[in-house]
Amino acid sequence: MLRALNAELGDIWRARALLAMMTRRELAARHAGSVLGLFWLYAQPLLTIAAYYLVFDVVFQMRLGEGAPTRAVGAYLIVGMVPWIAFSESVNRGMSSLLEAGPLLQKNPLPPALFPARSLATAALVYLPLTAALVVVYAPLHRFSASLLALPLLLALTLAVWFLIAYSLAILAAAIRDVTQVVGFLLGIGVFVSPVLFPPAMFPSALAWVLWLNPITPPVLGLQAILLAGAVPGWEVWLGLGAWILALALVLDRLVARSREQLVDWL
Repeated sequence: MLRALNAELGDIWRARALLAMMTRRELAARHAGSVLGLFWLYAQPLLTIAAYYLVFDVVFQMRLGEGAPTRAVGAYLIVGMVPWIAFSESVNRGMSSLLEAGPLLQKNPLPPALFPARSLATAALVYLPLTAALVVVYAPLHRFSASLLALPLLLALTLAVWFLIAYSLAILAAAIRDVTQVVGFLLGIGVFVSPVLFPPAMFPSALAWVLWLNPITPPVLGLQAILLAGAVPGWEVWLGLGAWILALALVLDRLVARSREQLVDWL
């Protein structure tokens, strides 16, 4: 079971040194020629977070209802926007990674999985430190609750989901270029069908199930539970992550097996 996917994961592990080098070059390329260098990798998300806090907490002093894990709108948005921005970047860059690497793959027998893995690794190196900063800010509010012990597992499962999505979309985009347009549209509206901007309690109860069709819902709810409520994420978060991993692994295994012979030609 999952033989094709397991083989791909084995290729990534054996080429882990190459993956690390590719990731370093990718990060360096993003700020090449700039004076402030690595600062620009963190500037956009940091400025976005600061803007949300300033507008909603300082200027308007907006508050959420009783069903939210916190009353402060700014604090709620910050915890949700960090994983959402990371997810969007991972999916977008991962989806295009094989198309961009086409000429290289046509000349060199490199494992295709390295390229979506590189996209995920670069996003993780930017946004995991931001998540750590959120822990420093919010954890003291709950006296560093034991729920923080669940954070590494939550992040590991989340990254697994994002890699499976990115690699699946990269293969589909190589076969059908329209996929990039469709996914771009879905990412544009996906933030509104998630608990990033509004607590689940604000959604109509009859449509609450729609939230779980968005892969960002489990990690966002998990982060909100840990950072805002000081609580271990509920069973629905772990079940949601497990269901996404299982479903995506089955899909990706099939895609890898079916595309193995034609992938380079598609590119």
